[in-house]
Amino acid sequence: MAIGDLREVRTGDCSDLYYLDTGMYDTEAYGAVYILDTDRPAIVETGIGTNYERILDALDELDIAREDVAVIAPTHVHLDHAGGAGFLAEACPNADVYVHEIGARHLVNPEYLVKGTKQAVGDQWEFYVEPKPVPEERIVEVTDGDTIDCGSHELDVIHAPGHAPHQTIFYDGANDAVFTADAAGIWVPSVAEIHETSPPTDFDLDQCLDDVETIRELAPGTLLYTHFGPREYSDAAMDEYGEVLSKWVAAVDAQRAAKDDDEEIIEHFVEEQDMDDVWGERKARAEAVLNTRGVLHYLDTDDGM
Repeated sequence: MAIGDLREVRTGDCSDLYYLDTGMYDTEAYGAVYILDTDRPAIVETGIGTNYERILDALDELDIAREDVAVIAPTHVHLDHAGGAGFLAEACPNADVYVHEIGARHLVNPEYLVKGTKQAVGDQWEFYVEPKPVPEERIVEVTDGDTIDCGSHELDVIHAPGHAPHQTIFYDGANDAVFTADAAGIWVPSVAEIHETSPPTDFDLDQCLDDVETIRELAPGTLLYTHFGPREYSDAAMDEYGEVLSKWVAAVDAQRAAKDDDEEIIEHFVEEQDMDDVWGERKARAEAVLNTRGVLHYLDTDDGM
């Protein structure tokens, strides 16, 4: 699947769900946005804002008028998921932006979010664009147990705070699918592997493992990863991600015990990572830095190991 490609997600009897490769970080098969072509069309996730026009082009390809889009639903406010929300809200004037109540204020005023992202991603910021604020009257705050009306069916909102306190996952009963946000890890379809995602500063291992169990209890037919694409659900997939996370945190903890300097620990895992051939050297190394920093911060907290 190439950057800019739009494909249908085949789930049961429905034929209303599509996903787009947004070309996040100029990397193929890393950032997906989903479109529900329903009575109240919905865009789930918004990308980082850069090249948001690709989402608008996908709407055109599906013959969805921008004025008809009713729902823009980032799973959480990290900019790789919500950075395009303001641009899409401007282009789709009748859509509301649905976001967890904890993170809503950061879409109205993204100043703090931008500052934190710049600190976390370093020189990767060049791939981002300054987010456009979402007008407060266009925000719909949601929380666990709410539903989002997409016309012919609904999205059930489920709080999944392990990756970030403002993270939700959405269950689409009509498609028997879960939009996983970052709660089920990073799925790499080209090598059929699941990878950890543990960025600073909110990563919490125990809560992440609880979120894995939340998805297991839903047992949907399909997992819809933002990073990246659809995958058939299995209990083994949940087992795998729980094991990946636990081993990853244990590995960083072991290095922390052996080394005094965090930068040495980070460099160790940058050199250990093996995703250069998949994501390119620059993105693969940046991913390792981000995930290691997140675990180091977690280990430094009272909730750490």
